[in-house]
Amino acid sequence: MKKLFLLLLLYFSLVSSINAETVRIISGNKDAKITIIVYESLTCSHCANFHNEIYPLLKKEYIDTGLAKIEFRHFPLDVAALNASKIAQCKQNQNTELGLKILESLYSNQQAWVKGNTKEEINENLKKFLKKEGFNLDFEKCINNKEIEDFVLNDRIEGVKKFKVNATPTIIINDKKFEKSLNYKNLKKNLEKMI
Repeated sequence: MKKLFLLLLLYFSLVSSINAETVRIISGNKDAKITIIVYESLTCSHCANFHNEIYPLLKKEYIDTGLAKIEFRHFPLDVAALNASKIAQCKQNQNTELGLKILESLYSNQQAWVKGNTKEEINENLKKFLKKEGFNLDFEKCINNKEIEDFVLNDRIEGVKKFKVNATPTIIINDKKFEKSLNYKNLKKNLEKMI
């Protein structure tokens, strides 16, 4: 009985330490009526387009007004995207705005760091880019953090299982997959019906 208690105590302390590292990247009021989930890959040009063209409009009209919140979920399509996702998640538990700032910077400047013929070259470009942008992170510690890696990969697994995600970006609005062509007009039309 004592061993079982100790094992349970160890398990729950491990789970709580994992959860401490893995705070979701969210923009908006956590109690908003509408939840928009975006499954994305940091090396995906369509995801960069969503962040640069559509997200600012959503933010202005729905997120900043408290009508909706947006959750960014990871769906890395390659090793470079996986490492960039781990960077975005790193220290998110200490500064919940940091992950969002990193995402926005990585998408706005995607061509500055998504280059190279090997994983090592891309990692080096990512590392240089983050330093140039003033993000003070321990790069090696972040990309080698197993708990963050599991969190990122579990986002991808959940996306496939729960929502049949097979491309990026994929939008989920209040637990329903958005099936129309991804543009602001179509999103707005869908969101207006929910208000």
